Amino acid sequence: MNNLLEVKLSFQTESNKKAGFEKNLGANDSAVSVERVEGLIRNLRRIKRYYETSEKYVKNLLISAHYTKTIAKSARIQELLKPTGKTPNDIVVGAKFSQDHPESLKHVITYYVDPDTVERTIEKLEIIKEFIQTRLGGEANRMNFNITEKNSPNIDYAGFGLRKAAIRSLIVDCSVLERFALPEVEAPSNKDGYILTFYNTEISIARLFEKLNLDSYIYWYAPYGGNTIYASKALFEALMESVPYLISMVSADISMMAKEGFFNAEELPKIEIPDPVAEPTIGVIDTLFDEAVYFSKWVENIDDLSLGETSDSNISREHGTQVTSIIVDGPRLNPWLDDGCGRFRVRHFGVCNEKISVLRLVKKIDKIVAGNPDIHVWNLSLGAEDEVSGNFISFIASAIDEIIAKYNVLFVIAGTNDNRNEKTGSLFVGPPADSLNSIVVNSVRKDNTPASYSRKGKILSLFSKPDIAYYGGDEGEMIKVYSPTIGETESYGTSFAAPWISRKAAFLIDVMGLPREVAKALIIDSAAGWGYRKLDAETKNYVGYGVVPIDIEKIVKTQNNEIRFVIYGSAKAYRTYNYEIPAPKDDDKNYPYIARATMCYFPKCARNQGVDYTSRELSLKFGRMNPNGKIIDINENVQGNEGALVDERSARREFMKWENTKFASSVLKKNRPLKSYGEGLWGLSISSVERLDSKTKEELKFGVVITLREIKGINRIRDFIDACILRGYIVNELDTDARLEIKAKAEEHIDLQ
Repeated sequence: MNNLLEVKLSFQTESNKKAGFEKNLGANDSAVSVERVEGLIRNLRRIKRYYETSEKYVKNLLISAHYTKTIAKSARIQELLKPTGKTPNDIVVGAKFSQDHPESLKHVITYYVDPDTVERTIEKLEIIKEFIQTRLGGEANRMNFNITEKNSPNIDYAGFGLRKAAIRSLIVDCSVLERFALPEVEAPSNKDGYILTFYNTEISIARLFEKLNLDSYIYWYAPYGGNTIYASKALFEALMESVPYLISMVSADISMMAKEGFFNAEELPKIEIPDPVAEPTIGVIDTLFDEAVYFSKWVENIDDLSLGETSDSNISREHGTQVTSIIVDGPRLNPWLDDGCGRFRVRHFGVCNEKISVLRLVKKIDKIVAGNPDIHVWNLSLGAEDEVSGNFISFIASAIDEIIAKYNVLFVIAGTNDNRNEKTGSLFVGPPADSLNSIVVNSVRKDNTPASYSRKGKILSLFSKPDIAYYGGDEGEMIKVYSPTIGETESYGTSFAAPWISRKAAFLIDVMGLPREVAKALIIDSAAGWGYRKLDAETKNYVGYGVVPIDIEKIVKTQNNEIRFVIYGSAKAYRTYNYEIPAPKDDDKNYPYIARATMCYFPKCARNQGVDYTSRELSLKFGRMNPNGKIIDINENVQGNEGALVDERSARREFMKWENTKFASSVLKKNRPLKSYGEGLWGLSISSVERLDSKTKEELKFGVVITLREIKGINRIRDFIDACILRGYIVNELDTDARLEIKAKAEEHIDLQ
């Protein structure tokens, strides 16, 4: 087998050179009639009246714009609700999908607008109404409005007090809007406690409560919330009565629980295990660990319970001990799942007895991760029975995403189980399995079909969660774990699939020395393989990109007819690229390959932006270079190409726009090689786009895994290595045995006499 290669490319960057253009009505945009404009005017006047006649708690107006479709950032309103010296994107405080027609995924974006801007917007709409009536016969449509190479309507823009560009922009804005409305919030009913998130305004929550005379209510701030609090049922009802428009998100204060399937005991003699030497350490956050088990020397145990939490006389150490038993000694317990990763040490933090409040758990996770900077991989096998929301990321998932970004770690999270006795329909995964930056793991049976208790994705109708699937046991084919009360036993659940992936992630990061971006990309790429594009949509909802191979060698090595290499770097500008990747040719000077590429990165996220959760998008293109110096992308990704028109919904569906994992794979057609042009090089291009107009100045790290499969079965890896070296690139063969030896040497203690 061929070793995985690490290729250190030199990247070039360029800024966005897109020039301005005439605003036209899009192919799927509605014509703009006088009646439509009048409707928007009525909407704004009604909203303005509501705020004028209600008690004033905030300075500006919260207004929700209901769009006609899933809208790209560049296609949002540009002139309507435009504050002086800013753009409308600068005042966005929330985004969700309309529940009026859930199947159509129409954006609802909330703006925090000053009263003068609202009044100016009404005045602009009055002007546009007159313009459409007098210049366009009562309706702006693609025939009488759009400026194209073949058609330039003779329209007189003079006499309306607005520039031509502003008039055209206002009409295009109207074409993508259904209506303006007051913000509305959906809330779960009959709950004792709630997690409330308020829109970002100039007023603090404490000051708001003073104005509402709610000082006597007990509430507390949520960590990583900023404008998020815990509220009792009485407080929640009082706020919904007085200021419902200020509440952005509501979710129940769910408990994270440890759930496992049934088990059968097998009484076994005492088990021998060697002492740990220099093995990597994985962090486990779970229920308590029992130090009486045979592998306790491998576990540094910390019971992280407060005085009140330890008062329960029936403290359980089952679930946490069983999860940790897989990380330490899983291959001995389950020989058919021997992954070749060896044993791992564990630093086990017992944070609860079977269940814990979300807010309490988040505080503990932050403190634990901050205090253990030597741990790079964390396993979390706690989950909630409630389903995730379709309009916002759960509070705990967003907190974990922020912790991942803040401390440069990787979380592996169980995909949660469907524990219902009678299953009617499929449940969506529960929090925190909607954590975008984590690796979320679902369970499959031995034949790679979803386990009977599997729950499904996607998240926010967009993100592929779970990421991957692994073997977590099921009825008739259980996973063996170690119980502190009955010894070796059998169980099942996503709780026992996740630890196997934590092992692989720790091996890649701590043994192979790879960045977390590359480690995540390798795990996902190995699951997807060459068959991902053949999976149906329903299967993807349960297994994500696929089932990860058992043997770590299948992740860090590849077939003799394949060249597999990793690249990593940082996105520093609009485009980061290298157009000189030297893939070897055949005798006919063509490329005898099919190719695939997987990229992972960890963007900052903003929960208050609702469905527009990720703050930054990296778009991947990889393929041969054409004679014009452009990439012929293997996934036919045309985003950013000059003249290319890709609507937002298609970009999300076909090119995974806004996802932090990108996967592209060519499909073998008639076993024919690919044509080579010019020097015959391949190129990699990564484009960066910000969600809002405020630009992030920080670099964003990425990791890419590329595989070239030789269709004639020839091993060309040596030719590839030599060609890279000739171009000045550094190429390292990632040999597992060599890395293990280096790590062992580095951990040796030398006694100086």
